[in-house]
Amino acid sequence: MKTKTVQGYLADIANKRFLPVRMLIREGKIEKVESITQPEDDIYILPGLVDSHIHIESSMMSPQQFSSIAMAHGTIATVSDPHEIANVLGVAGIEFMVRDGNQSPLKFHFGVPSCVPSTPFETAGAIIDSQAIGELIGDDRFKYLAEMMNFPGVINQDEEVMRKLQLARDYGKPVDGHAPGVRGEDLSKYVAAGISTDHECHDYEEALEKIRAGMTIQIREGSAARDFDALYPLIDQYPDQVMLCSDDRHPNDLIRGHIDELIRKGLKYGLNFFNLLQAATWNPVRHYGLDVGLLQEGDPADYILVGDPDSFEIRGVYIEGQQVYDQEKVLYEPLPDEKPNVMNPRHLMPEDFKVKARSNRVRVIHAIDNQLFTSSSWETLADEEGLLQSDTEKDVLKIAVVNRYQPQLPSVGFIRNFGLKKGAIATSIAHDSHNLLVVGVDDNSIAEAIRLLREQKGGIVVYNGSQGAGLPLEIAGLMTHRPGREVAHRYEQLTEEARVLGCTLDAPFMTLSFMALPVIPELKITDQGLFDVNTFQYTSLFADE
Repeated sequence: MKTKTVQGYLADIANKRFLPVRMLIREGKIEKVESITQPEDDIYILPGLVDSHIHIESSMMSPQQFSSIAMAHGTIATVSDPHEIANVLGVAGIEFMVRDGNQSPLKFHFGVPSCVPSTPFETAGAIIDSQAIGELIGDDRFKYLAEMMNFPGVINQDEEVMRKLQLARDYGKPVDGHAPGVRGEDLSKYVAAGISTDHECHDYEEALEKIRAGMTIQIREGSAARDFDALYPLIDQYPDQVMLCSDDRHPNDLIRGHIDELIRKGLKYGLNFFNLLQAATWNPVRHYGLDVGLLQEGDPADYILVGDPDSFEIRGVYIEGQQVYDQEKVLYEPLPDEKPNVMNPRHLMPEDFKVKARSNRVRVIHAIDNQLFTSSSWETLADEEGLLQSDTEKDVLKIAVVNRYQPQLPSVGFIRNFGLKKGAIATSIAHDSHNLLVVGVDDNSIAEAIRLLREQKGGIVVYNGSQGAGLPLEIAGLMTHRPGREVAHRYEQLTEEARVLGCTLDAPFMTLSFMALPVIPELKITDQGLFDVNTFQYTSLFADE
């Protein structure tokens, strides 16, 4: 029985120090950690990094392909909510994620989605009710009840919501939160229901209030929502009550970095190295009870090697004693096969996107760059023959949601800050129900973008007024089995093509994908109509109604 030996400076997170050690590994576990005087090489042994909250689907890659990129950044485990594919394919989608993830050495820890659909105000492809959750939550494959987005249901003690929370308590599983802007008495009710985390804090004071209420704050740096700059002081102030996460990270951003990027950023801000490491390793492992090693004797041999903690340059990644990254490449080849999907929208014509001017004054969604929140305003639009028109001078464009599951007419509204001067952009990534979502200057471009999206079975499309280009996502219209670098390159090409059309957003497709999410304020649009998240009800497009 062969024993592997590793020498270096081991990170002792509890005591905030490095210890010169010889680590003995046998059969994928740490058999012994011995103190030595001086390692042979100046190498640092650290626990592998954990993303404490991520939707793998947002990487646009299958779990296997995601792992082939993430492991190069020192990520050895994720706490993954398969909420996105569950909204499209139900339990079958969750099972696909587990099967595909099991073929990778990266340790995917999936939760049971708690809100499918997230609200009754949109059409999803499936419903996962408390009965279905009861059949899943006791399964050892699932570590937690995933983010409870229906915070009004928790605060008002909706019977179905409370049944789901009770099931998690019955099986001793933690419950993830999703409570943007929830504070005061409402926060007390939310926490009292047993919800222990939140990743939706955008400002320091909100996060601080939630920490004092007993919650653990997941500091998020995704592709659209970037909260690290606002929240990073909490890492040194409350090192036991913070974790790091990406939530939603698009492929081009994942190629550049993952949780390792947050650690490097925190070091530049002067944060304590061991507090950062604790937030990225020990805290999520302990909170969720993950089967991930923490450099203790008897643990799985899950660790990373870095040459210099200050630069955090990753030289090697090991999962259960097996090297999966060697500084030059990932030592794993994905073997994907399944491509589950559903795509059944109505065949739509340009006239289907026309808006009759019952009033020329309309309520307009304001997209906010790098945020999931929106604001709104009332704008006066011109009409032609009684039909409201987009106004590129005011940057007020049409936005439409097309039901992908049933052949129905679209829901149409208006939006600002996308900046398009011609054409349209469209996607089947539309949180959380993932209907087809399009923003465009004219009805013909909008209809053509939706047609192309339908033909390629989902993904992303840019239509420039005469021709289109796309990134097909054959798995539920959310992911692909194609290699990550290829996906990232194509994604960046389409982002640039959107900018050629005038789009000014940093991450236009990520921002667009959240415009149909009716659980994050202020104004959103679903396949069923314009939705005021503050009042949690539909609202009229027109000022006089």
